[in-house]
Amino acid sequence: MAWIVERCGLGPGAVVCDLAAGTGKLTRLLVPIGARVIAVEPIREMREQLVAAVAGVDALDGTAESLPLEDAAVDCITVAQAFHWFDHARALPELGRVIRPGGGLAVLWNVRDDEDPLVAAVTELIAPFVPFEQGVERPWREPLEASTSFGEIEHRAFPFEQLLDADGLVERVASISWIARLDDDTRQGVLERIRKLGRARAAPFSFPYVTEAFVCERLPDDRRERR
Repeated sequence: MAWIVERCGLGPGAVVCDLAAGTGKLTRLLVPIGARVIAVEPIREMREQLVAAVAGVDALDGTAESLPLEDAAVDCITVAQAFHWFDHARALPELGRVIRPGGGLAVLWNVRDDEDPLVAAVTELIAPFVPFEQGVERPWREPLEASTSFGEIEHRAFPFEQLLDADGLVERVASISWIARLDDDTRQGVLERIRKLGRARAAPFSFPYVTEAFVCERLPDDRRERR
């Protein structure tokens, strides 16, 4: 988050929109920087959880394709774990409309670090149930690079880890949306195999991730025309 704050010049007086904010996991990290934070989330139940958990945030109903904001209303839009869901042909011009010229678009994903043997074993176990190409691996970069609204994409990767025991590992995997939607017998079978992986290690054990962060600038109108 520190890199995004510095790169996008965020702080008191700035306005940040956390788009597809969900229950506010990223939103709550934005509040301490002192900017005005607007969360946009289309699912009412998630907005309600966000409002209950994060004070001092305006929570609005809206989507990337139809934002409830005026032209050039924000200094930065952040999108965590959701950019691959957007209809990019419609969303990118809309994001460009709402971000002021010179402002930033920050796109983030937390990705399991498959270089770690435990993570690799978990990924292999759940791979047959993945319903689509996901997140940072899903095609999304080409539309952003081709957009006349935004400049060159900058990338940084930040490793971090969660310390878990077997139960915590099961809870982590059970929270994945497409695991939660499996039928009861299949889901329980997967989670029992996950539990065995966790019990084979001394607790607490490390479960490493990498945060993949991408930032680009909303181009001024004269530069957009020349791109």
